[in-house]
Amino acid sequence: MNLVDVNLSIFSFEFVDFSNFKNLKHLDIFGTNLNISILHSIGPLTSLESLSLQNCNLDGTLPDQGLCELVHLQELDLFGNNLRGALPSCFANLTSLRVLNISSNQFTGNISHSPFSALTSIQELSLSDNYFQIPISLGPFFNLSKLKSFYSDNNKIYADTQLHSLTPKFQLKSVRLFGCGDGVTFPKFLYHQHDLEEVDLSHNNLSGEFPNWLLDNNTNLQQLLLVNNSLTGSFKLPIHSHMNLVTLDISKNFFHGKIPIEVGAYLPRLVTLNISINAFDGRIPSSIGDMNSLHTLDLSYNKLFGEIPEHLAKSCINLKYLVLSNNSLEGQIFSTSFSLVNLLRLQLDGNHFIGKIPEGLMNSSYLEGLYLSDNDLSGRIPNWLGNMSYLVDLIMPNNHLEGPIPPEFCQLKDLEVLNLAENNISGNLPSCFSPPQIQQVHLSRNKLQGQLKDAFSDSSSVVTLDLGYNRFNGRIPSWIGRLSNLNYLILKHNNLEGGVPQLLCHLDQLRLIDLSNNNLSGQIPPCLDMTALHGDYDIAFNTTPSIASPPSPPSAAPPTASPPSAPPMRKEETVEFTTKNISYSYQGRILTYMSGVDLSCNKLTGEIPHQIGNLTRIHALNLSHNNLTGSIPWTFSNLEQIESLDISHNNLNGKIPPQMIELYNLAVFSVAYNNLSGKTPERIAQFGTFEEGSYQGNPLLCGLPLSKSCNANGSPSLMPKASTDNVEDSNFMDMDIFYISFAVSYIIVVLTIAIILYVNPYWRRTWFYLVETWTAGCYYFIVDHLPKRFRH
Repeated sequence: MNLVDVNLSIFSFEFVDFSNFKNLKHLDIFGTNLNISILHSIGPLTSLESLSLQNCNLDGTLPDQGLCELVHLQELDLFGNNLRGALPSCFANLTSLRVLNISSNQFTGNISHSPFSALTSIQELSLSDNYFQIPISLGPFFNLSKLKSFYSDNNKIYADTQLHSLTPKFQLKSVRLFGCGDGVTFPKFLYHQHDLEEVDLSHNNLSGEFPNWLLDNNTNLQQLLLVNNSLTGSFKLPIHSHMNLVTLDISKNFFHGKIPIEVGAYLPRLVTLNISINAFDGRIPSSIGDMNSLHTLDLSYNKLFGEIPEHLAKSCINLKYLVLSNNSLEGQIFSTSFSLVNLLRLQLDGNHFIGKIPEGLMNSSYLEGLYLSDNDLSGRIPNWLGNMSYLVDLIMPNNHLEGPIPPEFCQLKDLEVLNLAENNISGNLPSCFSPPQIQQVHLSRNKLQGQLKDAFSDSSSVVTLDLGYNRFNGRIPSWIGRLSNLNYLILKHNNLEGGVPQLLCHLDQLRLIDLSNNNLSGQIPPCLDMTALHGDYDIAFNTTPSIASPPSPPSAAPPTASPPSAPPMRKEETVEFTTKNISYSYQGRILTYMSGVDLSCNKLTGEIPHQIGNLTRIHALNLSHNNLTGSIPWTFSNLEQIESLDISHNNLNGKIPPQMIELYNLAVFSVAYNNLSGKTPERIAQFGTFEEGSYQGNPLLCGLPLSKSCNANGSPSLMPKASTDNVEDSNFMDMDIFYISFAVSYIIVVLTIAIILYVNPYWRRTWFYLVETWTAGCYYFIVDHLPKRFRH
């Protein structure tokens, strides 16, 4: 056959005779399930120049025959398969190869003993995402004079000093060696490179100082990435202005000192500048405003102080991501000169900014994320924030913001996260406020009041609803039962009344309920054994973090310069919950494992439903300070993962179920101040650690660790244990009788004095004289000791 070019995504090669395709030059198959045998039988394609089997589920080791016979092959792409083992030595026969991409497989072996050194025509070599061992010196490739691009992301990079005095024959344009280095020094072959356009040495634990010489030697360098290493010293600028550098990311190192004042003049074409998570101090240089093309600026997690330069806010008109979080910046956020109209995200959290939210942000109509938490901002929440139609994240907790939530917020249809916790916000929730996409609501520790009427009633996507520590009243609204994705419901420390709604039982994703410190009454719903906490339900506890980067599409070779990437959009969600008598903040992956129910400090009555024992996934249960009656359900012994159980300060009676000693994860336990009787649980395993405070206030309980021993019937012994007990008993007095006796005696004394003064005129005159003398003495004493300015 005379075919010279075949490009297929679905093709069956089970019975193909490749001898019929001797003139084929280009074969491109993508996304088809192929057997590894195709590489055995492909040898007859002797004219083949280009072969691509990308994402074809090839499984096994590369054969010694077939593929190695394609001596005219110039391009080979085996990206995204399940190929493993070492490369066959016959690979050295492919001396015509110019482009080789074997990334995203499971190849192993040390590159120093591989056939790569024989590929004298190679120009582009992609080895990323395998298990190769690659020396940081790149010594095995020194003789490949035509090599221009080398990509080795996520392999094992190790130090190799044997070839440190040799000079490589190649002049690279792109080199990517990031992933799994182990404390290596800066690769010396870079000293001999002068045509570099892209360098990525991230995540290698590199030591040394900032390589400003790399900028001086490579005037065409566009991208320099040194993320997550151990580089130290100061940030040094090149000798001359570098006019081609577009991306500079040196975040997550140990650089210190001041950011050079002239940084904007020497690196004027930067699109992305990221120096976050270092130890830089001083002020933000005003010259950053000279970077007219700047798209992303991340200076977060340093020790910077002072104000945001006016020149930056006025001249960086292309800036989309401004991240200055966790420094010591102060003053007003922006002055009146503000031209950042293209901002998508503004992250200024964790500083000392004061004043109001600047009105200049009204011009940033494309704003998606506003992060102003942990500052000293004051004033009312601006109404114009409701006009930011693209707003996704509005995160401003721990400030001094006041006033109501503007009704204009009802227009925020794309809002996903609202966090205004720990402010002074007051008033009612706007009844129309129900963003359809919202996932996280954090409004705790404010002064919000009124009833929870229709706000969030149509927000079925809500995962977290935290309205704790406010002044809400009325009943828990019925619309909560429609929040089918709700995981965390926090309504603690309000003035809510009525019963615990049965509608909560319909929320099969609910894993944490905190309704403590309200005025709730009635019984605990027996159906509260929610699916997410039930032992037969695993899916709810296999969640992944809500923020994940989308996977990159496969490509034959990475681009020479990656587009600027956006910084992290938001921090991991945090939910506060009290367990083990301490209030903890759970976030990230730890939060997904936390589960609990807190109904404490209410007015609940009735018995504890035995169905609560079905919550085998629960870690914390607090039903204390209510008016619960009946006995402790024996099903509590099924709470195999529980760590904190508090049912104290109720009216429970009966015995403590002996099966509860099987709760091996229990760290905090209290049944204090009830009417329990009988013997305390056997002091083994976790129950051997609970002291008297866990059981006190139950007169009919006996056994260790209580001081009352038990008789043969399991009741408290009536015999005194020591003479000190007799002393205490003899001094015992009924307090009610004491108070009544005292009041009667006081009344009798007062009446007696009044009768005597009424009957005897002499004593009456003497009494009034003494009262008058005492009053006058007190008056002149006070006047004599007052400061002069208060005497007239």
